[in-house]
Amino acid sequence: MLSNNSYQAFLEAKISLAPKSGITLDPGQLHPLLKPHQRDIVLWAAEGGRRAIFAQFGLGKTIIQLELLRQIINERGGYGLVVCPLGVKHEFVRDGAKLGLTVQYITTTDELDDPSVIYITNYERIRRGSIDASLFTAVSFDEASILRSLDTDTTQTILDTFQAVEFRFVCTATPSPNRFLELINYADYLSIMDRGQALTRFFERDSTTAGNLSIHPRRATEFWHWMSSWAIFLTRPSDLGYEDEGYDLPKLTIIPHRISFDRAVKVDKKTRQSSLLSDSSKSLPDAAKEKRESVDRRVEALNGILLDNLDDNILIWHTLEQERKAIQTLIGSGCKSVWGAQDIDQRESYLTGFAEGSVKYLSTKPTIAGSGVNLQYHCHKAVFVGIDYKFNDFIQAIHRIYRFGQTQACEVHIIYTDAEDEIYKTLLQKWANHDTLQNEMTTIIKEHGLNADAYAAQLKRELFAGRQVATGQLWESVNNDCVAEWQTKPDNSLDLIVTSIPFGNHYEYSENYNCFGHNETNEAFFEQMDFLIPELYRTLKPGRIAAIHVKDRIRYSYMNGTGFSSIDPFSDDTVRAFRKHGFYLMTRITVDTDVVRENASTYRLGWSEACKDMTKMGAGLPEYVLIFRKAPSTSDNAYADEPVTHQKREWNNDSKSWSTDYESGYSRGRWQLDAHAHWKTSGERLISEERLRRMNLKDVLKYWKSLEAGERYDYHRHAQLCEMLDQQGKLPSGFMATPPQANSPDIWDDITRMRTLNSEQVNQKNEKHICPLQLDIIERLIERYSNPGDLVADPFGGIGSTGYQAVKMKRRAFLTELNSAYWRDGLKHLRGAEVSQTALSLFDIPEFA
Repeated sequence: MLSNNSYQAFLEAKISLAPKSGITLDPGQLHPLLKPHQRDIVLWAAEGGRRAIFAQFGLGKTIIQLELLRQIINERGGYGLVVCPLGVKHEFVRDGAKLGLTVQYITTTDELDDPSVIYITNYERIRRGSIDASLFTAVSFDEASILRSLDTDTTQTILDTFQAVEFRFVCTATPSPNRFLELINYADYLSIMDRGQALTRFFERDSTTAGNLSIHPRRATEFWHWMSSWAIFLTRPSDLGYEDEGYDLPKLTIIPHRISFDRAVKVDKKTRQSSLLSDSSKSLPDAAKEKRESVDRRVEALNGILLDNLDDNILIWHTLEQERKAIQTLIGSGCKSVWGAQDIDQRESYLTGFAEGSVKYLSTKPTIAGSGVNLQYHCHKAVFVGIDYKFNDFIQAIHRIYRFGQTQACEVHIIYTDAEDEIYKTLLQKWANHDTLQNEMTTIIKEHGLNADAYAAQLKRELFAGRQVATGQLWESVNNDCVAEWQTKPDNSLDLIVTSIPFGNHYEYSENYNCFGHNETNEAFFEQMDFLIPELYRTLKPGRIAAIHVKDRIRYSYMNGTGFSSIDPFSDDTVRAFRKHGFYLMTRITVDTDVVRENASTYRLGWSEACKDMTKMGAGLPEYVLIFRKAPSTSDNAYADEPVTHQKREWNNDSKSWSTDYESGYSRGRWQLDAHAHWKTSGERLISEERLRRMNLKDVLKYWKSLEAGERYDYHRHAQLCEMLDQQGKLPSGFMATPPQANSPDIWDDITRMRTLNSEQVNQKNEKHICPLQLDIIERLIERYSNPGDLVADPFGGIGSTGYQAVKMKRRAFLTELNSAYWRDGLKHLRGAEVSQTALSLFDIPEFA
């Protein structure tokens, strides 16, 4: 038996913070030009080796990156590289000169010749394959958030290209804390945590929409402390305890310009409702149409703003090429435009000219010049000629002029139409959310600084404490870690174990590190099971059964790196784990699932995709009940030390009566149903189309079950029935109307999938338990493998399903559950089941021992 100390050590090892793989620098060797907050970040990032620097605009990310690379190259040798957006290289050249560094722009790594030089290139050169990443010791991505503006394949190529570099850093001023995929992509690139592991560990899935993620409330604290161990969110020097002198942002005024104009009458194709006012927030086509039709009016509003500010240099943001041309026509040669197909050197020249004050008006897109460039020294006014939902582009563009170092109050004019009211409101709401979440991150920095050990100490509080026990005449339920609780149980004291174990690290059921779902990998999950399974074996009586409900797991394309989904045979891993600790596998019962429901939550079995290429399609995943047996004390007859017996219920032809009543007897018919797990049919033939039209969906399912079970399965007949239902509008999109009926004794296809205690949870609007075990499965297992009065146990008690069914069937129950909310709900079910049984048969059932 493994010790409590070793189990405690295993749990504490789950606290995952970023590893340190860098070098320790001598603070005295850093350049004296660095301000205190910049010095601290350089020391922290160098020690980590792979870190993210998310510092607010104007806090000196350029100097931080240059000094960081200089120190690493001095220690380790080789070359250092900064990758940045277009228009930013002059910032690095200028700040490099302040540090006494030569900063050289390269278009290809053939130009490398001096390790004392810090080299710089842009993302476009990386995309073209001009840069050999293997030649660099340290690389920093400046304004790395620009990667989200590139297509997915390009972004992944850039990240993959540099993932083997020893020292890697990402920097940006505005990583939106609620853009979780962006943040965990950085973690993956920096080798902090695999993207798939991070998704599983911290986020809850929307079962109705694949890919729709939100951070799990129970994991929020851990997520932000984990983030803070490898990424610093800095809004001002005081976040690290320093004075903010010289870092005061000027006043920012947002000036909306709402344009109204007459439009043609619009008729909604679906509702047939007519309207004179468009709503461009409803669809992309509507938004695009509104933009095209309003260009002249929006540029006219721009003209009014320019006339009111004749003495000012003004930055003009647009999103359409049509807008750029209209702006250029309005202003003429006094306006320099920067666009995508333009010569790179010409773009650089215009951006540098505006930054230095020699260009009065600059017109460009946020996706081109919204990141990295510092334009605050000669400009404090900007105009958005149009808006969309892209908040990050919007906020980045604003901060080209609104940043530390800006000496004048800033004005941002936003031109939009009355049809874009919802878009404007959404942008402002996202801005408010952005500020709130950044404040949450900086609160952690203010409390703990850059001390990862403090984060670990804080997270140890997430280990479970506060054991609770509740008992009844027939049951005991404990709110505790199942390993800790099972270690206290006597040897050979349980008659039957029925449980649905967590499916590896696929779900987390509790906020505690004790949760079996809270493991980074399946291997770690089974390592924790190695503490539990021996206890299950020890406490189970010789010859008795442990029935374990499992399901194989889907490995999505982002998890296996293949571009298509595959299957992780979790049930096989479970078999190996139980056999390793002495259990014998007796059988594998298969429980069919609904393939249509499964596809709705995973998007991996779609009809449309199947028609495009059937080779990437699998099939719906069934569930399994694995029946394990602990060997009896003697092998003389293979019977359990305390056999599970059933009284035969036989039909007597002479007396025309049964030998015993239904409840206490076990007939041949019941045995066949248990063994074969399906009903025989009436033998009725294929139903006519006319009769099908008169039947409701419930009657169709009843008929299909009887027909499919009574005759040899015919694929074409089955498809024909589905097509007839589809033709009549009766083929559901959310579940299967006529699922295949099984003829195998190991497949239980008649399970009432909605009959679970979870259904009651939903009805009562309580927290929903994930992957509950159906009551009729539990009922069959208890009937087959236990005697009345036996003690049935479940280490993962959930909301009490096993105990509820055991008590109803005149058994006793012992449950453990880590999640306190589930445990409390389970008590209600257990008490309800006991009331119904004790009123009838209290004196026939042994009290809970």
